[in-house]
Amino acid sequence: MRMILLGPPGAGKGTLAGSLKTKLGVFHISTGDILREEMKKQTKMGQRIRALVENGQLVPDSIVTSIIKQRITRVEVRKRGFLLDGFPRTEKQARYLDKILNKINQSVDYAFYLKASLPVIIRRLTGRLVCRQCGALFNIFEKPPVKEGVCDECGGELYQRADDNEETIKTRMDVYLENTKPIIEYYQSQGKLISLNADQDSEELQHELMTVLHDANKHN
Repeated sequence: MRMILLGPPGAGKGTLAGSLKTKLGVFHISTGDILREEMKKQTKMGQRIRALVENGQLVPDSIVTSIIKQRITRVEVRKRGFLLDGFPRTEKQARYLDKILNKINQSVDYAFYLKASLPVIIRRLTGRLVCRQCGALFNIFEKPPVKEGVCDECGGELYQRADDNEETIKTRMDVYLENTKPIIEYYQSQGKLISLNADQDSEELQHELMTVLHDANKHN
């Protein structure tokens, strides 16, 4: 099974994918996790990514699509399937993904759109903490670190991103919705888009998704 998780920052894509990968026996492929891993290893690519991120720039399509292609064409991923989190972010990337999959005689089965309201997004993101060293994410409301200000993963310092404030979050949401609309329409036209209520807590959201998959399989 090959699935995509779409949704704005704070919608809970990473948490949901982390729960589902074991339950469904698929690989969780998160562009954010992969990029953080490269930075942590201090590879040439990781150093380039860190420089871009620290300067507030987006990681270019050429890097992201190359990483995705490497992951989804691996033999074990082809056999077991995947949950894609953080990709595609544009219609161009969605078309590129289809092109890669077509070459290995596969296709996306479902695109789940996690719809979350602005007040919920604001609460989640204003509580977000990031590790300076490894990039791991925590939340003072929902996933606090064991020791205040210290990363559970590597012991690095936790900080709050400058753009995780209410005014900036509202702007980012507007930009996200505008950029995502073509992707939503793209998968809708293929009959693969399924909307989920991401205002729910992670367990309820997981239950809703599993119910959708169960019902879909019954009719196949």
